[in-house]
Amino acid sequence: MKSIRLIGATLLLLTAVISANAQANLSTSINNVTTAYLDVKNALVKDDAATAESKAKTLCDQISAVQTKDMSAKQQTVWKSCVDKLGFDSRHISETATIDHQREHFASLSKNMYTVLKAFPVNSNDLYMEYCPMKKAGWLSDKAAIENPYYGKSMLTCGSVKETLKATK
Repeated sequence: MKSIRLIGATLLLLTAVISANAQANLSTSINNVTTAYLDVKNALVKDDAATAESKAKTLCDQISAVQTKDMSAKQQTVWKSCVDKLGFDSRHISETATIDHQREHFASLSKNMYTVLKAFPVNSNDLYMEYCPMKKAGWLSDKAAIENPYYGKSMLTCGSVKETLKATK
């Protein structure tokens, strides 16, 4: 009887460890996507199309690396509804050095990143959903201070914080 209890307890512990490891992997993957997204945003803030192009390639790679097996059913639904759009926009940004075209795709990219991050509350730092009334589009930032990626240096502080996504750790 003691052996059965010990085996049962061991299985429960092993299941908990595997589940925690899967969540850590998912958290890391989503945070890698977020970091790559923020790198694209920061390049656009600086009016640096070449860096945005390069960082968008990294973003494409990070999006492709996300595994759905560790997601809940709800998260899988959200990821599947956004992943193609995220890939499409990041790929377009990575294939052009025209900053206006990059910024057009960044608006859609930002909308879908926000959707993903609302479904995957795993961000390791506070994130801010910011909004530009001139562009009528939002973006995510790791700083509360406004640095507008749609207009860069010409209108750097145009916008406001609309929401804070609190860090989970």
